[in-house]
Amino acid sequence: MCTVILSYDQNNALARRKLAELLKTGLFEQKSVNTEPLAIPDDDFAARKQETEEFLYGSKLLAAKAFANKL
Repeated sequence: MCTVILSYDQNNALARRKLAELLKTGLFEQKSVNTEPLAIPDDDFAARKQETEEFLYGSKLLAAKAFANKL
């Protein structure tokens, strides 16, 4: 089984009719899809932000040492 995602203008009568015709054939079934982004819990967000800041700090130190050696 394959999944096809259709995007169409809900105000377009022709698009709505064609979609209805496809669904009436019985060859296709309609499923709703949640398009809202997933929420990241605040504690996970804070931990990821801290990890990112620590990584960037370490990268800056290493870059500074590398550039100091080149000068």
